[in-house]
Amino acid sequence: MNTELNISGMTCGHCQTAVTKALQSVPGVQAVQVDLATGQATVEGQADLSALLAAVTEEGYGAQVRQSQ
Repeated sequence: MNTELNISGMTCGHCQTAVTKALQSVPGVQAVQVDLATGQATVEGQADLSALLAAVTEEGYGAQVRQSQ
């Protein structure tokens, strides 16, 4: 299952790395792609949606669900 998120507050490569690592730390995540230019993240796996959002928020960025498939 893929979950797409809109990430707000990313301004540089460090931000992109921080969000990527935060999402990868959530149990059930198999792969993460974070695009700094578009402010979007794609998460593959069976992770809990609220845990994904919380992980990004704890890093100091905003996150909203774009779509789930």
